Amino acid sequence: MTSILSALLCLGLSLDQKTRVQAGTFPKPTLWAEPGSLINWGSSVTIWCQGTPEAEEYRLYKEGSTAWWYQQKTLDPGDRAKFSIRHMTDPDAGRYRCYYRSPSGRSESSNPLELVVTGHLSDRPFLSVRPGPGVASGENVTLLCQSQSWMNTFLLSKEGATDPPLGLRSKPGAQQFQAEFSISPVTSAHGGTYRCYSSLSTSSFLLSLPSEPLELLVSGGSDDQSLPPTGPVLALTSWERGLTGKPPG
Repeated sequence: MTSILSALLCLGLSLDQKTRVQAGTFPKPTLWAEPGSLINWGSSVTIWCQGTPEAEEYRLYKEGSTAWWYQQKTLDPGDRAKFSIRHMTDPDAGRYRCYYRSPSGRSESSNPLELVVTGHLSDRPFLSVRPGPGVASGENVTLLCQSQSWMNTFLLSKEGATDPPLGLRSKPGAQQFQAEFSISPVTSAHGGTYRCYSSLSTSSFLLSLPSEPLELLVSGGSDDQSLPPTGPVLALTSWERGLTGKPPG
């Protein structure tokens, strides 16, 4: 009787493992880009896909394309693979995902990584701040991104940040197009260097050259660590789903 129960138990565990494999319940890999997801036209970018130590092969693909890349896992550490794009151009921009294979089966695909090319458009928007670059904590601040060319979207990023940038639809101004990004009230966590980009919604992964950097200096108050920074890590197709006029810190 004991041997029969043991056999049934082993069979149940085997079927359970097989069911989990078929359901694709392997840990989802993590996908990221270095030095970041916003890449100057012609520059290089490294894409990392990290899975589990059991992974033997990693595959990277771009949504909407039939092409894919595969790579054996690296030796140190042994749970990730590296993919390189030496010269980033317009066709390389888009949404990427990766997955890995192990002796037990295939993992789910990673969350999307959106690679955006800057410099595709010759337009370079102008970024300004009201009431000025030096403000006291608690004041209301507006970052104004303007373009003399017809652009229907604008993107604001903060240097050194990791969260998605903020996007707004443009509004016609005095002989130019513009978007106003409001911070109300400003805190010391909002201080830093900002840039903005312009784009067309029909080519959401292709951005203009960046504006000249603008440094926002905030005096008084204390750092509010609960405010997330902004950074150029998502393409416009993502932030268009939740447009807002108030940038995070």
